[in-house]
Amino acid sequence: MEFTEFEQYFSTQRISRYVQATNKSEKQAMEAYKANLKSSQAFHPLIGVFEVVFRNQINNILVKHFADPNWIINQKKGFMSDPSLIFICKRTGVKKSNYYLKKEILKAESRIQKANSKVTSGKIIAEQTLGFWTDLFEVHHYRLLKGKPIQIFKHLPSGYGRKEVNDELSRVRRFRNRISHNEPICFQGNKIDYSKTKEVYFSIINLLTWIDVEILKYTCDVDKILETITNAEKI
Repeated sequence: MEFTEFEQYFSTQRISRYVQATNKSEKQAMEAYKANLKSSQAFHPLIGVFEVVFRNQINNILVKHFADPNWIINQKKGFMSDPSLIFICKRTGVKKSNYYLKKEILKAESRIQKANSKVTSGKIIAEQTLGFWTDLFEVHHYRLLKGKPIQIFKHLPSGYGRKEVNDELSRVRRFRNRISHNEPICFQGNKIDYSKTKEVYFSIINLLTWIDVEILKYTCDVDKILETITNAEKI
């Protein structure tokens, strides 16, 4: 593909950042763009494994906590509607509510019903985004759940708690959203720099290790992330 065609299909605005970062080399800009795609692609297996393991482990913990295999449906009227989720905004003085979890469940139920399917806990769980599960580690919901979500991390380092876990989760969630929206993961400012991307990789490794290191042994042959980034950095 010639650069003029490349720029036309991917837009001047999107490509200009790569051109600038490669000293206006059209050839290198095209190579850097593809290297970014390959690096994003390399994350999908590991992020996919993390999301599935993470949500299933939380579900298992909360099934036990509520003694209810259908907690994700029934708790719409439970902790997801707790009065403490209504508050006065300190900055504006306006009453607000944080019914994010309940709203996400209701939206999932609506989608399932529109597809003429039966609403089940399994389908609701599968419908939820990573943001739904990570929100359980934010202070408000974490307190309502009496800190149960952190029990999935059986191998946390000494001194680590909700905040440290939540910081790692937030980093992974934001990064996952960048990949999903085709945003670049190769820049720091106007320079090509994968250092922050590597930090996300090690956040995923940390989280999986804290759950069970055996997971990493299972995924080691599909984890090509650092190898792919190393090749990208050579451009």
